Amino acid sequence: MRAIVVVDRNWGIGKKNDLLFSLPADMKHFRETTQGKTVIMGSNTLKSFPGGKPLKNRTNIVLWPEGEARDDCTVVHDLKELFAEVKKFPPEDVFVIGGAMLYRTLLPYCDEVIVTKTDADGGAEVFFENLDKLENWKCVSIGDPIETNGYTIRFAVYKNSHVANY
Repeated sequence: MRAIVVVDRNWGIGKKNDLLFSLPADMKHFRETTQGKTVIMGSNTLKSFPGGKPLKNRTNIVLWPEGEARDDCTVVHDLKELFAEVKKFPPEDVFVIGGAMLYRTLLPYCDEVIVTKTDADGGAEVFFENLDKLENWKCVSIGDPIETNGYTIRFAVYKNSHVANY
């Protein structure tokens, strides 16, 4: 399992249940990385999408304790159900896409995090773990700076040396 996230320079990821920045180059990267794959999200992340609809051309799994079954995505109610569902897919094709609580909960089970680092302060209300400060996480690659919509971003990959089993 992997995670994919956009962070500001303080590892902030969102405010008012929305992204901090509009980054067309990152959206393209996200789409290309997750297309045809499985994405895992919390209910607030699903609700933040246009019309509360899941992402197209992906298998969407939503951790939603009080959620009801839907035709357009798989709703799971707890971690046991989530892990049972995730095991149906190749681990490298499963991406945690938010929100903050789900990232925090599933980070130990991720072997990799793809981080879009934005060189700006977005005034975040919610944050991702600062992987540079966690001993079992190491940045293994970082791309060249890219300008998008007035912001400078870099795509980085972090690897987890102590992945928890699920």
